[in-house]
Amino acid sequence: MITLAPLKKFEVPVTAACINPDLFEGKSVAEIGKLAIYEGNKKKKLGDLFKIEKNSVEAPNITINGDVSKVKRIGMGMEKGEIVINGNAGMHLGEKMSGGKITVNGNVDGWAGSAMKGGVIEIHGDANDYLASPYRGTDVGMRGGEIIVDGKVGSDCACYMKGGVIKIKGGAGPFLGYHMIKGTIYVEKECKTRVGALMTGGKIIVSAFLEEVMPTFTVDDIKAKAKIDANEKATGPFYVFSGDLSEHGKGKLFVSKAANPHLSAIYDKYLE
Repeated sequence: MITLAPLKKFEVPVTAACINPDLFEGKSVAEIGKLAIYEGNKKKKLGDLFKIEKNSVEAPNITINGDVSKVKRIGMGMEKGEIVINGNAGMHLGEKMSGGKITVNGNVDGWAGSAMKGGVIEIHGDANDYLASPYRGTDVGMRGGEIIVDGKVGSDCACYMKGGVIKIKGGAGPFLGYHMIKGTIYVEKECKTRVGALMTGGKIIVSAFLEEVMPTFTVDDIKAKAKIDANEKATGPFYVFSGDLSEHGKGKLFVSKAANPHLSAIYDKYLE
């Protein structure tokens, strides 16, 4: 196992796509220390900014101890192995990853899991805006894998999602699942406005208060439970909505009936 620790508090963003089990594999500490890294616009070596140690423990492959909230692209494109971060992590964590696992014992900045294809990201804190979402102007959303967030997420989470599962144990900001195409999102707590806007497929499950159901969704049914993945179901009852009809969408929005009594007067008459 390789252990990394910042040698100082970073004042400017650090780009460190080299922190990746695939790139560390088979290298000595000296060779790892020579991998390219950028502090702002200055090219440096990994060993210039991090203390690097190696021991005989095999897993996780990489452990980072300390605040790396300004360090971007950790685990970018990783295909295997495991990274554990004991502290906060920066933007673009696990971008384009296709395998392996990243665990963050802290908070994560924006665009974590962007264009993710596989693997697992566990965040034992909050995730900022654009979790599992593409860059502005593109539509390459999350295509596979699993993201678990113990805290809350910011706005525009899972935009253009095309596969995989996201479990959010806290609340979610506005525009969750914007333009969603496939996959599953589960939220245990309160959701803000515009959930599922322009979605054409996939499933969003909200087990708590939902600020609004967009008028471009139609109520279909009430279900006792909602399937999250092969091993887990959410207990309802849930209103089941279809949409977004403005996109001729066939997505499903499951909304807790008990947590949203204000919806009863609006939708129960259509289910009698």
